[in-house]
Amino acid sequence: MSHTVSWPDGKRFAFSVFDDTDQSTVANVKEVYALLRDHGMFTTKSVWPVAGREAPEVVGGSTCAEPDYLAWVRQLQKEGFEIGFHNATYHSSTREETLRGLGEFVRLFGQDPQTMATHTRCREGMYWGRSRLTGHRRLIYDLLKFGRQKHWFQGHAVDSPYFWGDVCRERVPFVRNFVFPGINTLAACPFMPYHDPARPFVNAWFCSTDGGTRDRFNAAIAEANQDRLEAEGGACIMYTHFGKHFHTAGGLDPRFRELIERLARKGGWFVPVATLLEFLIAQRGRHLLTDGERAQLEWRWLRYKLQTGTC
Repeated sequence: MSHTVSWPDGKRFAFSVFDDTDQSTVANVKEVYALLRDHGMFTTKSVWPVAGREAPEVVGGSTCAEPDYLAWVRQLQKEGFEIGFHNATYHSSTREETLRGLGEFVRLFGQDPQTMATHTRCREGMYWGRSRLTGHRRLIYDLLKFGRQKHWFQGHAVDSPYFWGDVCRERVPFVRNFVFPGINTLAACPFMPYHDPARPFVNAWFCSTDGGTRDRFNAAIAEANQDRLEAEGGACIMYTHFGKHFHTAGGLDPRFRELIERLARKGGWFVPVATLLEFLIAQRGRHLLTDGERAQLEWRWLRYKLQTGTC
């Protein structure tokens, strides 16, 4: 399948961001979103709808139980940003807790989340960890010690108290999976969004470009890469954590600001992740992943994970 697309209104490429909410607070991400808004770049900010009752899995941050944070996130939604789901909260949630989180999301934002990404080590992760891979690629993942706890992620395991696959299929259209280098995400996965029949509880998966840290984000959208994305007419969905050092006591990272301002001056289509994915489906339909395509994606991601340790 070709990754060449005719973008709306004569735009030359598409660009979005899925921001995992790890470590996010109003104080450390408000200026990031103000910069994006002021340059007409409307992206996707994920949230934790409910407060945690346990210590975070690896890393926490603000939740929608905090009034000031919630008010700010709701304002983002009014301005045109998409609000995504990063699990119910920052630690593992049982089925009942996940359902409560989804119910709270609807109460706060008026609809089910259109996009989501699994939070680090949450046991309700949907086909996460070794379950992202198939056959001998899964065994290689285990041998490389990535899958130290083989059955940790159980969102898709029907006999688990963490199972919510049926609800995910019913209520969440798009779920993030593989992360790759290179600014043109659509070139790395030209058939996204796709349905994988081997993982039936997810309606459609999307991939993303690795911008998990500030430095990787800046490197991914460096000038030459911006120019290449424009020349290729591609689409970028950046994966990142805006709560991690994009803003410090000294203000916004200067290099980040410079690159965003340059990118905004190009003829890009800057829309939230769900808007971009819905457009691709409208143009080409939802792709049914073949065995060969699955192997291609899994090998590429496994090699990249071995090189970098990225999720």
